Amino acid sequence: MQLLTPAPSATSSPLSHEHFLSSKHLPGLDGLRALAILPVVWHHATPRLLPGIWGKGAVGVDLFFALSGFLITTLLLRERRENGRVRLGAFYVRRSLRIFPLYYAVLGLYALRAWQTQASSEVARHFLHQLPLHATYTANWLLDYSVPHPVMFAFSWSICVEEQFYWVWPGALALIGRRWPAALLMLAAILVDFLAEHAYLRSILPDGSLGLRIVTSFATPIGFGSVLALIFDSARGFELARRVLGFRASAPLALALSVYWLTIPATPYVELSLTLAALVGAVALRKDNGLSWLLEHPLLRRVGTLSYALYLLHITALGLVRRALPQYEQSTLVVFALGFPLSLAFAELAHRAIERPFLALRSRFHGASGK
Repeated sequence: MQLLTPAPSATSSPLSHEHFLSSKHLPGLDGLRALAILPVVWHHATPRLLPGIWGKGAVGVDLFFALSGFLITTLLLRERRENGRVRLGAFYVRRSLRIFPLYYAVLGLYALRAWQTQASSEVARHFLHQLPLHATYTANWLLDYSVPHPVMFAFSWSICVEEQFYWVWPGALALIGRRWPAALLMLAAILVDFLAEHAYLRSILPDGSLGLRIVTSFATPIGFGSVLALIFDSARGFELARRVLGFRASAPLALALSVYWLTIPATPYVELSLTLAALVGAVALRKDNGLSWLLEHPLLRRVGTLSYALYLLHITALGLVRRALPQYEQSTLVVFALGFPLSLAFAELAHRAIERPFLALRSRFHGASGK
């Protein structure tokens, strides 16, 4: 999802509210996507849970969530401003063209592989049995993860969370209409998730229940990212946010604080989620933020552009490295060092062959500018 480049006069200071509302691309956010996917690939390159911060690469998914909440909500608010309403049909067509083609292509390849090996593989048989859940983005609610073997395509849980956010939030935002009631609704969702996660709602959401799985599948970072977008959409809220996040040092400090939370053995998830949303906001507020030297590097921006394909294909690439070099399959460094470039090559091919042709079709379903 891409939002704007500010006008040249705004590049050496925080964006004004007018510049923010009119911008179409913020290149630093591409770099943030790269910072999100790198630890995820590292996480899946590890043969076992590593100690300390080295074992917390899954935090990259939380950064993706914060980005999605901020960007999707921003695009919906801009579309409402430009067109007088949120055209949900066009929104869902654009989202489908972005998400579905590559997702179902990769899922189909997994299904073909599982079908070929099901006679000798319990993993493959389990995957084929659960295939409808992956196809309907309900695996995180209904799939049985407690099996005594690896779960094929298990990484799809985060895409399910994103899709479920798309199912509910655009319609709720269009129905509510006003910013602050929408922000209160999202904060209420964050609170309910927190209470459910910490067993305060056990009387109505008992352990192991489907209701508990559904409620706790909500991603706190996606909620904070959405609230931040609602704040930015208001001139007064934007000015208040700019006083906190509009300094050049704000982005590096938010990144450093995120890393600090990860050094705590029991990482405080709410605090981490809020900090990741602040990082997104600090990068969005000014082009010359203190991380721009890194986030706007062409290579990092390209990795960010390919991050969705990377997410879908990196497990395959890492698996190929392990099979090709079984003597190094327990070495995280070797698997990551070889698997990431291979993942990037797969992602580039997939982007050109599958993603780009479908993305070109989205211009027929006009909405607010962006991804």
